[in-house]
Order: sequence, then C-alpha cells, then structure tokens
Amino acid sequence: MGANRWLMLGLGMLAQGACYLPTGALILLVPALRAQGFGLGDVGLLLGAPSAGMVLALIAWGWCADRYGERLTMTVGLTCATLSLTAAAYATGLAALGVTLTLVGAACASGNAASGRVVLGWFPPQRRGFAMGLRQTALPISGALAGLGTPLVGQAYGVRGVLLACAAVCLVSTLAVGLFVVDPPRPGQAAVAAAGSPYRTAGLWRIHGASLLLVVPQFTTSVFAVAYLVGERGWSEVAAGQAAAVAYLLGGAGRLACGRWSDAVASRLRPMRQLAVVNAAVVLLVAAAGQAGSGLTAPLLVLAVAVSMSGNGLSYTAVAEHAGPVWAGRALGTQNTVQNVGAALTPAVLGLLIAPVGYGAAFALAGALALLAAPLTPAEPG
Repeated sequence: MGANRWLMLGLGMLAQGACYLPTGALILLVPALRAQGFGLGDVGLLLGAPSAGMVLALIAWGWCADRYGERLTMTVGLTCATLSLTAAAYATGLAALGVTLTLVGAACASGNAASGRVVLGWFPPQRRGFAMGLRQTALPISGALAGLGTPLVGQAYGVRGVLLACAAVCLVSTLAVGLFVVDPPRPGQAAVAAAGSPYRTAGLWRIHGASLLLVVPQFTTSVFAVAYLVGERGWSEVAAGQAAAVAYLLGGAGRLACGRWSDAVASRLRPMRQLAVVNAAVVLLVAAAGQAGSGLTAPLLVLAVAVSMSGNGLSYTAVAEHAGPVWAGRALGTQNTVQNVGAALTPAVLGLLIAPVGYGAAFALAGALALLAAPLTPAEPG
C-alpha cells in the first residue's frame, strides 16, 4: 500500500487545507472588513466564528469518522462547507455573517477530525510523526495561498469574491475526496468492544491543556500580524499578505522538521515541551521589540508566526497514538475542540485587549502562556 498510502495522505491534506482556507482568508480580510464599518471587536468575533463552529461540531465529526469512516465524513462535511461559504458570501450585517461563518467552521470540522485518522490508519509508528507533520503543513500552505491570493481577489472582487473562491476550492476537494479516498483497515468488533476510554488517565488531558495554551501565541501572532503591520508599521495590505505567506511557508517547513525530529527521537512529547520554550522566547522578543519601536519587530513577528505553528503536528500525533484506532476520531475531535476554543477566544479577547493597552501587552501575555505549556506537557501519556 506504499503508493496508495501517500495518495491517501495527499487527499487528507487537500481536505484539511480546503477546510482551513476560509479561516486563513478571513485573517487577510481584516482591513477590508474594517473598511466596511466593522470595529476591531466585531472583526475579532467574525474571525473567531469559524473556530466557534468547529468547537460545536468536532467531537461529533470524530464520532462519525470512528463509526462510518473517513471518506463519508469528509465528503459530507466538505459539501456542507461549500454551501455555507456560498451563503456567507451573500450575508450582510454582523449577525448574518457571524452565523454563516459559524456554520462554515462546523462543516469544516469534518476535515480536521477525519484526515488525522487517515494518517493514523495508513502509516506505521516509525513514519507517523513525519506523515502527521506533512498532513499539518496543509494549514500553513493553505494560509500561504490565502496570503498571496486574498489581497488580490479582495481588491478585485471584495469580501464576497474571496468567500466564493473558498467555496470553489471546497467543491473541488469534495469531488476528489468522494471519488478517491479509501478508508484504512478498521479494528474488529472484539477490539472495539474491549477498548476502554483513554481519558481514564491524565495523559490525554495534559496534552489537551498544553495544546490550549499553545494556541494563544499561534493565533495572537497569525491573526493580528497583518493588522499590526498595516496599522502600526504602515505596510500595504499586499506586502503584509506576502509577509504572512512567508511565515506560513516557514511554519509548514517547521512542521515537517518537527515530525521528522519526533520520529528520530521516538517521542512526540519531549520535542513538544522543548518547542514550547522556544515559542515563548520568540513571542516575548516580539513584545519587547514592539514596545521599543525596534525595526526588528516585523521579522521577529514573521518568525513567531512560523515557530508557533511548527509543533502543531506533535500534539496531534501524540493524541492519536495514545487514543488508539478505536478512539482516535473522538480523541482528535476533542483535541481540535480544545484548540478551537482557544482559537475562538483568542482573537475576540485579545482584540478587546489591544485597543486599550496595545499589541505589546497582548504578545507578552501570549508568550507567558506558551512558557506555561512546557511543564504541563507530560513526559509520557498516562
């Protein structure tokens, strides 16, 4: 199954990337949404809406993947995402746009929950870290494409054009997944009946908690990078989008490197702890440089975006391996739920915090939370 295994990974990446594309595009639409009269707090709510929708649906999609398989789960979810994005493109006003974007997130949760099971099912442990890291590069690659394309499409066709373009990508992904994905072998009924809940021990809970803390610096830097560069540094929207694209590409390379690193040391959690410390250091440097008005703030911010997303695959792999094939969908759904709680709250809360106290304090808070994630990460699950 060597060639087929990589094809399945590629299709999982396609689904994952299509599901993230609307979120990546929204981040780049901050200036356009502000120009339409939305305040920074309103924009923060809109940016958090897809993540809020994911929170509502991830565990259910994970159960669906455990019960009915990955292909059906992703196909149905991507179909719903296509329809929801089309509705969002024609929504007007904060309430209507917020509701439709929440539905987009709920539909896109299917790709997050099911594509991880594809990696777990088709790849052996000695290759799983790299494979999961490669799967996780779908997010920064999607973000990079959004960074390059959103400003150009937005300038030509507005917010509606960007959302319709995202809907078209989801439609293509729906067809590819529905036609070509093959579900990995599933445990027999005896194994399913004998499998107890992995949540009876503390290991998974600690991984979820550390991941929640690490979401804050990731979304603080990625969500507000463009707004900071445009509003505080006077960059053009196109230049800020290009900087975001570079950061996402670096983050994607970082995810591959972290996956290979975890395979080499036969551990997902030791690299996760060490990277949390590096993450904290870089984000705190951004805060200090910003407060000092240093010209290094912009390149440090790009580096912080990249570093903060580099270790994402480590926690996903650790969760999937500890849960096992019977519980993997639900455990990955829970992992995504925890992370999306942070992703939904971070833009909204820090958007309100930035207005009175500035970006420096927000970056400092994010760095401190990343530092706390290091001791919370367990040495071994269980």
